[in-house]
Amino acid sequence: QVQLVESGGGLVQAGGSLRLSCEASGRAFSSYAMGWFRQGPGKEREFVAAIRWSGGTYADSVKGRFTISRDNAKNTVYLQMNSLRPEDTAVYYCAVKGGIITIASMMDPSYDYWGQGTQVTVSS
Repeated sequence: QVQLVESGGGLVQAGGSLRLSCEASGRAFSSYAMGWFRQGPGKEREFVAAIRWSGGTYADSVKGRFTISRDNAKNTVYLQMNSLRPEDTAVYYCAVKGGIITIASMMDPSYDYWGQGTQVTVSS
């Protein structure tokens, strides 16, 4: 049974940093894309960042502030979030996607497996 478990969320002041982790279990995901999405209050779920082999793809709103990375040996994906803003407040979800992977497909929310989410709150 595949399971994704996020951790690392919390309350932080604007300008601060957080590091989210997502550990996957149930199978190896080294060839899968791993991504982060978020859903803010009253908003739709939106793409944040994704990674397949190395390097990341980012939403414009987080470029230069967030960095995605992965450790295939640990089946874990990370999201380092710096210079946080109140508008980054959201529930952050990790997800994994198999099959044919393109940059466009990594930004699409049609992922195969999802975590339960972790709350990130940025105070002004």
